[in-house]
Amino acid sequence: MDRPRFSNRQSAVPPWFWLGVAVLWAVALGLRFWGLARFNTLVFDEVYFAQFGHNYITHTPFFDAHPPLGKYLIAVGIWLKGFNPWGYRWMNALTGSFIPMIVVGIGVQLTRRYSFALLAGALTVLDGLLLVESRYGLINVYLLAFGLLAHWLTLLSVDQRGWKHWAILTLAGLSFGAAAAVKWTGLGFLLGLYLFWVIGQFFRIGQKSAQASSEIPLEKVLRLSFFFKLFIFIPVVGAVIYSLLWIPHLLQNPEFGFIEVHQQMFGYHKRVGSGPSIHPYCSSLLTWPLMLRPVSYFYQLASSLQEAMPMTGPPLPFDKAKYIYSVYAMGNPPLWWATTVAIALVTGKTLWQIAQIGGQKIKASSQNAIQFKPERHYLPLYLTTSYAAHLLPWLSISRCAFLYHYMPAYLFSSIALAWVLDAWLPSKNRSLRILSLVVIALTMLGFLFWLPFYLGLPISPREWQWHTWFPSWI
Repeated sequence: MDRPRFSNRQSAVPPWFWLGVAVLWAVALGLRFWGLARFNTLVFDEVYFAQFGHNYITHTPFFDAHPPLGKYLIAVGIWLKGFNPWGYRWMNALTGSFIPMIVVGIGVQLTRRYSFALLAGALTVLDGLLLVESRYGLINVYLLAFGLLAHWLTLLSVDQRGWKHWAILTLAGLSFGAAAAVKWTGLGFLLGLYLFWVIGQFFRIGQKSAQASSEIPLEKVLRLSFFFKLFIFIPVVGAVIYSLLWIPHLLQNPEFGFIEVHQQMFGYHKRVGSGPSIHPYCSSLLTWPLMLRPVSYFYQLASSLQEAMPMTGPPLPFDKAKYIYSVYAMGNPPLWWATTVAIALVTGKTLWQIAQIGGQKIKASSQNAIQFKPERHYLPLYLTTSYAAHLLPWLSISRCAFLYHYMPAYLFSSIALAWVLDAWLPSKNRSLRILSLVVIALTMLGFLFWLPFYLGLPISPREWQWHTWFPSWI
């Protein structure tokens, strides 16, 4: 996975790149909006989030265990289109369609290799869990959109000077605050950058002074002059916007003040508990990288394709059903498992580099100092710390958790897979080229195979059994 040194001169963007971006966005948009109102009922946590969004429209007091921004955005959709499946879902679908585009932007900033950026965006489009989350009135897509946008803006800011630099950095701070205003777990995006900066200072020690200067955004983030901006300016801006976003909610729900509502929320999460007795689809973080326990969002049996969904009356026996409508919050299995392998490889590479640098520091020999290739060293560190920042905090959380809580970490493992594949595709090693093509082919086939589960398309009971590979998926 060695790369040529990063060039400070940004070459002209090739036309095929913009064509690729347009195609990816069109596919992402179409998949999210097609049949958006197929199920005329509240699905999974829409019973909370869509209803809470409607409560803002009707000025109905309520208590919510999450910050309010996600529900504000759902409320905007309802205000424009009404309290119906289209109304409380279309804003999610639109937001979800832009997430692959943000990933493409991050890819460009990380490497300036447009093939890598498009591949990272394509893998995001082919992720089933993100597609499902984008098609219902839930809030995880807003968490991902604002968190990834904050990373992209932070990387973009270091390439600017003067007022443009500060303007983009301010937008990054606003995005970090917005991510936390959707869910507190949005703070993981900022934690990932903090871990990268702290460990990256150790990496910088290993550079030869004569070659210490490079112009990749990741290295610019590590420079000591960036300390004030990353650890003081951005958090202050984020805290301000986070606090301001609470004002409409507190005005409508005056029972608790700003401090007390946070105490109530924290107490709720502590009381939730964990295990199947709390919710049948609870899962441990140890199972997330292998996708052992997807979440069923909708399941109904039908005797004909003419029946409206959802059906009323007693449920149809399984042996009488001709069709099953089933929506699973699950990833694309071949892609999901490949990303787990990729992030393991990248994490192993990062740990090996840390050990190398530690050894060189002990020897204190400048002649044997490690020859740094900025992308080869900093990009694996960035992916590893971002992944860890979203996964490891769950070790200390005892409440019931679900597969979709892995989504922020998963997206960084998906970028890691794109980086590995983009290195293998032009490799002189024929086996690596073939392996990368096999992974891409299986990813596309897996997406098509499980598409009925993502879109809630009717399939026969036999086909449904073909798609549920493991007992834990049921």
